[in-house]
Amino acid sequence: MKTGDEFLQKLYQMKPNVIIDGKTVGRDDPRLQAVAKVMALTLDKVEEPDFKDLLKVESKEFGTINRFTHIHQSVDDLLKKQELTRKICRLSGGCVFRCMGIDAMNALSIITHRAEAMTGQPYNQRFLEYLKFWQENDIVGSCAQTDVKGNRALRPHEQADPDLYLRVVEYRDDGIVVRGAKNHITAAAVAEEIIVLPTRMLTPEEDEYAVAFAVPGDWDGVKLVTRASGHKREKFDCPAGDLGDVENFIIFDDVFVPNERVFLGGGKGEHAFGGWTALLFALYHRHSYTGCKPASSEIILGFSALVSEYSGIEDKKHVQSKLADLISVAELVYAAGIAA
Repeated sequence: MKTGDEFLQKLYQMKPNVIIDGKTVGRDDPRLQAVAKVMALTLDKVEEPDFKDLLKVESKEFGTINRFTHIHQSVDDLLKKQELTRKICRLSGGCVFRCMGIDAMNALSIITHRAEAMTGQPYNQRFLEYLKFWQENDIVGSCAQTDVKGNRALRPHEQADPDLYLRVVEYRDDGIVVRGAKNHITAAAVAEEIIVLPTRMLTPEEDEYAVAFAVPGDWDGVKLVTRASGHKREKFDCPAGDLGDVENFIIFDDVFVPNERVFLGGGKGEHAFGGWTALLFALYHRHSYTGCKPASSEIILGFSALVSEYSGIEDKKHVQSKLADLISVAELVYAAGIAA
């Protein structure tokens, strides 16, 4: 398993393809460091007593690996992932950023098996080889699912611009070429790998939109238009101010994806897997939310309680009632994850 510093050094060596305020910048840009530090946090906590039993998990191929690279095998795996997410999100300010990538990987572990059985294409074989790379290198990944969509009253193949949903525009013997964009993608600018999934149910006219693949974050033709939320204010020395978020609009400008990284290739009849893939990712991701959202609620709760104390109204019934409501909602969400 790699350290946070090793991750950051590799990140800074990636080719500049991040665009902030109209300018292309490297990943060592100060505006990206707040979210990069959160990613590093998930790597550096592996030896700490409060985290090591949650972050470490045994792999048949590679021994001990980071749980954020693990394919869940049991109920216990899911419960530990949920607990881990909540604990780290308490430190990061509300998001761990690594759940998108591993939730996508878990979805693909199922869908590629089914797709290979139904199409004869070696999608699951490719995925298993990619998983070895992912786990062996402790990959930090992001998931790109949400398309731009255009006119919501029209299906993908009915849009005036067919590229409003990402699609295959060329089929080659050695891979595919894709064109389009993914919107509202969290932390992609500091991800080593980007996993792309379909965003919705598809019809027989929309096979070319049934595409799932993985590319390095600095792959040729990939452009990340980025908005950073972390704005450091030097006059305030606050540890929480060192952590933050970035959101990305990812453009795929006729991007070639080699076969070994294609897990759904937009072939004839593959539209059937679009909705399944989208839903499987969403199910895993909603379960991750039952870890992070209670942590976010706890942060809001603590802040609210502190404000009420400074204001001298901490003993007022209406204040206590609202704080109790926050506690109830947080624990109900966490309980829903356990029950699921």
